[in-house]
Order: sequence, then C-alpha cells, then structure tokens
Amino acid sequence: MCSKGLTLAPKPGNTGRRLLETPSGLINSIGLENPGIPHFIEHELKTMMDLGPVVLANLSGAGLETYVEGAALLDKTDVPMIELNISCPNVKAGGMAWGLDCRAASEVVSAVRKATSKPLMVKLSPNAPDLSGVARSVVAAGADALSLVNTFQSFAVDIEKGRPYFDNVTAGLAGPAIKPIALRMLRDVMLNVPECRDGRIPVAGLGGISCWQDAVEFIMTGAKAVQVGTATFANPHAMEEIIAGLISFMERKGYGEIEDMRGIAL
Repeated sequence: MCSKGLTLAPKPGNTGRRLLETPSGLINSIGLENPGIPHFIEHELKTMMDLGPVVLANLSGAGLETYVEGAALLDKTDVPMIELNISCPNVKAGGMAWGLDCRAASEVVSAVRKATSKPLMVKLSPNAPDLSGVARSVVAAGADALSLVNTFQSFAVDIEKGRPYFDNVTAGLAGPAIKPIALRMLRDVMLNVPECRDGRIPVAGLGGISCWQDAVEFIMTGAKAVQVGTATFANPHAMEEIIAGLISFMERKGYGEIEDMRGIAL
C-alpha cells in the first residue's frame, strides 16, 4: 500500500477544479496536497502499517534539499520502502520535472540514496523523451527498484468559459486510456535496461490497470508487481477483484506462481 505523494512541508494543493473524467480516463490536478512528512510520520504512518500490507512512502519534492531532508526523516521510521517521485518540478531548472532528464534524475536519486538505507523504488515519468535512458541513469545512481509509469501530461478546455479547465493549466491523465502506452513503455524499459531484464532491478508496472486481465498483461511484460490507483475511484473493490482474478487465471493456466508467467511476452 503506497501513500500519496509526500513533501517535506505541507502543501494545500492546486486551486480550482481538480478532477475531470474523460473517455476511458481521469485527468487530475491535485497538486500533491498532503500534510507534510512530519505530520504523516506522527499521525498516519502507524495507522497504515497496522492494516497489514507492506507500506511504501511516496517521497516528492521540489528542491534537492527537500528530497534529502524528507528521505532522512522517513529513514528514521519503520516504513519498509520509499517510492521516489521524480515527476516533480525542479525549481532551479525552470520547473522541468526531475525525471525528464537523465542527469537531473541521476542527481536526485544519488542524493536521496545517500540519505536513506531503505529500499528505494524510483517512479518514472512517461513524459521523458528517453525513458529507458532515465531508467538506466537512476539504476546507476542507486535505485533498488523502478515503478512506471506516472500520469501523462494533458490539457482540457472549459468550452463554456473559453479557457483552460484547470487553474494549473496542464494536468495528469490516468485511467484505462493510458494502459496500452504504459504497457509499451514497460516493454521498452524491460528490453533496454539489462538490470531490469535479468531481474536484478524489479519493476512495478502501473498505468490504467482496472481488471485482472490488465494486471496479467503487465506481469507478462515483465512487471514484478503492479500498482492500481485510478480504478479504485470507480470501484473500491478493484484490487480485491484483481487478486481473485489472478488466482483463478493462474489455476486455469497451471501457473504455480507469478514468476511462471512473468516476462513471457517479451
């Protein structure tokens, strides 16, 4: 179970409308609203961990210093793993996301790696011009695992008002509409990053997974695990149904464990 993005200081999030349903998708402009890492550690983390599943803390930031300080605070807790969101804007680089450039991605992962001894999963942005290159750079910088992909940058117009739908103008597209593209990007990384292909660096696949068949596609394309987010807005039982469907499918096909089908479509 993974937290929403956490920043060192509390963030109120974006103003105006934050969600827009599209055909087979959902555009969100939340703006990383969260209570801040100190509040999360004091008030939410124990509740999450008491529920039973392994907990991942998603670490977000802007300046390098906030990433490092946030990682250092989480390092002192019992949270088992940190998922590092490098889709956040690099303020000093004019607002370009850390994860769009191999050098910037390597810089932030290296800094966070030094600040924590916990397993570090790096969440990649699909908006990077060279996603496989970014993946290779963060692996070299110390990532223990990868998760991909984050939302796709998108845009919508309020035709009644004749202006952008979101106050923040652009926003992130998620949901079933992005699944085929996310799946292709997973394949690209699996084929072009040797450490992922041979299993040394596990990859969590995500992007539009809403049923067990979607999960099977990602696993057969090499994902060691899958993440489900947007689907739970429409169906709170989506993850339970995906697990049940996976079990039934594996029994029907004679797969004794997930590894028996992982990567067979590559």
